[in-house]
Amino acid sequence: MPEPRFLQIHFLTPYAAALLNRDDSGLAKRLPYGGAMRTRISSQCLKRHWRIADDPHALGRIDGFEDAWRSRETIDRLVLRDLAGSVDEKVLEPIREAFLTTIYGDKGKDKKSRQTLLLGAPEIAYLHSAAREMIAEAAGDPDKARKLGKEWCKAHKANLKAMTEGARMPAGLVGALFGRMVTSDPDANITAPVHVAHAFTVHAEEDESDYFTAVDDLAREDETGADTIQETELTSGLFYGYVVVDLPGLIDNLGGDRALAGAVLHNLIYLIAEVSPGAKLGSTAPYSRASLMLLESGDRQPRSLAEAFRTPCKPETGAAIESLSTHLTTLDDAYATGEARRFMALSNHDLPGAERSDLSGLAIWAKGLPARLGA
Repeated sequence: MPEPRFLQIHFLTPYAAALLNRDDSGLAKRLPYGGAMRTRISSQCLKRHWRIADDPHALGRIDGFEDAWRSRETIDRLVLRDLAGSVDEKVLEPIREAFLTTIYGDKGKDKKSRQTLLLGAPEIAYLHSAAREMIAEAAGDPDKARKLGKEWCKAHKANLKAMTEGARMPAGLVGALFGRMVTSDPDANITAPVHVAHAFTVHAEEDESDYFTAVDDLAREDETGADTIQETELTSGLFYGYVVVDLPGLIDNLGGDRALAGAVLHNLIYLIAEVSPGAKLGSTAPYSRASLMLLESGDRQPRSLAEAFRTPCKPETGAAIESLSTHLTTLDDAYATGEARRFMALSNHDLPGAERSDLSGLAIWAKGLPARLGA
């Protein structure tokens, strides 16, 4: 069995009469593939819902979890929140400006110019502590606070990473999984070990324009007709999704903690299978679960199975699994990379070289992979 350097996760999930992920015009996101237009769910949409899921397997329920927040207002809303109002504004403002320009770049004082940046709980705690120390040293003197802020800014400029050197997860668990890009400070970038593809329908798009009305409950008898008339798009489809986890990268981002890496993989399998994008909940109830989960563990460069659906197949789980199976057999015959496989399916179809399991079994299998790496 090859060393589990990579974990590949393939899934098929059905949705009916939904609008899961919209573009800037309010229509469903799309992808042309194989000569047919497909409905698409972006990787950002998928990751966000896995990150924030309020679920028994939420990332926040993992022992060792460190929180993180993605915002342009972290300094005001988290770092300095309990200081505003209790400290002279003339003392606090130069410290605030030092933080903004250090964290968000030279134009950081202008909210519109800031990057929506992910900061973890260890980084926020460090900044809060630094603010308190400067306030105490300034002793109510705005000029001294301004001097201290400039000195702090100069010492930490473009050096966010050094602020929490030695912290296991400076950008929290979210940063450790999905990475971070800091345009003003490349050294603070975190390489994402979890790679998520855009999901797309295995068949040509199925969509319709939904015409709907709203009636005024307090309308008078002589007032007939609808009070509001609107139109929206609804789509249906069976989506193929693909996730790759670079296990050495994940373990490294978690400070070498293999047990934590295993717990992350365990919960991630559940989140991918059970958590749906949350658009238009009240009017479409877009809740679904994966009808197929295929996990592969191996030591060779990962490869998507999207090619199985370049020619659109029937919008049925069984037909999609047959297409996957045919393509997987062809890949095995050509490359013989020997991935270990486990799968769960809501059909009686099998997949080549894959052992059937339930979702719990898949999660437990994935959980044990980090311990086997390098063993």
